[in-house]
Amino acid sequence: MNDRWLRAEERLRRSTEERRYRRSDNWAEPDDRAAHSAQNRAVRGSELGAPRGAEPRPGRRARHAAPDEWGEREDDTTVIPAYRDEYEDGYPSGEFAYGADQAYTGGHRYVDPDGYAEPEYADAEYDEDYYDQEPLPEPEPAPRRAPQRSGQRGRGDREETARSRSGARTGRKQTGGKQAARKSGARGAGAGTQRSRKQGSRDEPSRGRSGRGRRSRVASRKAAERKRRRRNLVYVGTVFVVLFAVAVVYAGYKFIGGFGGPDDYTGAAGPLTVVRVAPGDTAEQIAKTMVDKGVVKSTGAFYQAAVRDSGMNSVQPGYYAVPTHSKGADAVTAMMSKDARVGNVVISEGRRLHDSTDANTGSRSDGIYRKIADASCLGSGSEKKCVSYEQLDAAGASTDLNALGVPQWAMDSVRQVPDRTRQLEGLIEAGTWDFDPSGTPQQILAQLVRQSAQSYESTGLLTSNANGLNPYQTLTAASLVEREALPADMPRVARVIVNRLAVNQPLQFDSTVNYTLDKLAVATSDADRAKRTPWNTYAMSGLPATPIASPSLGALRAMENPTPGPWLYFVTVDKQGTTLFTDSYSEHQRNIEKARQSGILDSGH
Repeated sequence: MNDRWLRAEERLRRSTEERRYRRSDNWAEPDDRAAHSAQNRAVRGSELGAPRGAEPRPGRRARHAAPDEWGEREDDTTVIPAYRDEYEDGYPSGEFAYGADQAYTGGHRYVDPDGYAEPEYADAEYDEDYYDQEPLPEPEPAPRRAPQRSGQRGRGDREETARSRSGARTGRKQTGGKQAARKSGARGAGAGTQRSRKQGSRDEPSRGRSGRGRRSRVASRKAAERKRRRRNLVYVGTVFVVLFAVAVVYAGYKFIGGFGGPDDYTGAAGPLTVVRVAPGDTAEQIAKTMVDKGVVKSTGAFYQAAVRDSGMNSVQPGYYAVPTHSKGADAVTAMMSKDARVGNVVISEGRRLHDSTDANTGSRSDGIYRKIADASCLGSGSEKKCVSYEQLDAAGASTDLNALGVPQWAMDSVRQVPDRTRQLEGLIEAGTWDFDPSGTPQQILAQLVRQSAQSYESTGLLTSNANGLNPYQTLTAASLVEREALPADMPRVARVIVNRLAVNQPLQFDSTVNYTLDKLAVATSDADRAKRTPWNTYAMSGLPATPIASPSLGALRAMENPTPGPWLYFVTVDKQGTTLFTDSYSEHQRNIEKARQSGILDSGH
């Protein structure tokens, strides 16, 4: 009777366990399943008290192995196959398997087939500085849990059943969470995966935490990179917004200004001021000068009027007297009037600083000072203001040669000039000049002297000394060539000067005699030629003390490069300017007679 009850109770227990831990998947290969079934039958027979080797009832399987057999299968991974999981919770796909090198504790250990692979960061930029940092210390691995073996071989079926049920609840005393997997089926597999990951992190701290540490560092670097990119985008966007705002404001200003027009003066104009138009100035540059001088209120006021008036194309460089506080259109009109240009002087070749009188006609020949004075006038009528001839003469006699613009190559010779009023003779070149008439007499002379010195130096004056003359002596000799010869004869006249100076023969030029006379004549008297002055080349040898006139650049070049020849004498024999050259004194006397017969040498005295 007792045996019947025991067998019934055993069948009930096995039926209950099979329902609770049903396995729907194939846990082993066919050969393994056959072997396992045989083993279960053997175990079941032993549990029921049947003789060893007896065949158990079909359809029944033992759920637990004997303690010894349990220990032998503790680390056998073929009993329960490795669980493979796909990409889950942000981790790359890999392989979860029960660890063969440590006790199975109910969790899963992640096995990466490549060691360490993270597809989502495969293309990440390598940060050498980042990975050069010291690695985070890894925690000590948890002690391996010893296999749970049963030392109670003789305990009954109730104790085994209680241990199975307790393992299903705690998940710690059971091997690998087998009972939990069987109980929950497919849903339980997911839960087991979560538990296995948590348990794996406890069982294998070195591998799990190290992997997570590397992944966290890469994720941090990627987050920092994304933050930096967002910050750069913000900066670039801000710059574009600012530029766009500036463009909108400027466009609005131009749009509104186009309707209202540029600022302009209203009412009566003010006093005159002098405005300079430099060579190459455009309408915009002239407009800016007008604003700086107070002529117009804005550049737009002048520019709009200038582009509408075609006469502005004929405006020449120079100085212009224009009323201040003028409307743009009025300023353009005033600038193009015939009296607007001031400070423009034309100095003819061979002109002296002071006035002279022709001995034959009695007419006055205006000197350079007179020409400058006439060109310096501003205004008209009672408001007309000019620099006078006397003011210029006094300013030219100043001992402050630097203030007068005297170049360094002429400074020593000018200091030795016996007559201060003639010290600037020849230093103002013949030609057309522009000066600021609003300046003082000394400023006007200094401007003209500096401009002339630059023009003289452009011919090579400072480097040409083949004739044994310094620059100031070359300039003085060029003034003689200017007064004695026509342009075609200048190189040969220059040669006569060089030849006579070489043999220390007096030059005997009538132009040097006339320089100090009140009345000028082509032929001078014997009395005039006998007067000894620093300029009379009849009374002394060598060059005069200063130039006797303003030479042209042609005369200066002729003196720098005279025509080769032996000539020592020349004379003009007719009114057409025919000049004869010779190195024979007797032939020169015959040429002089020809000049007398033509009336050229009639002195008028």
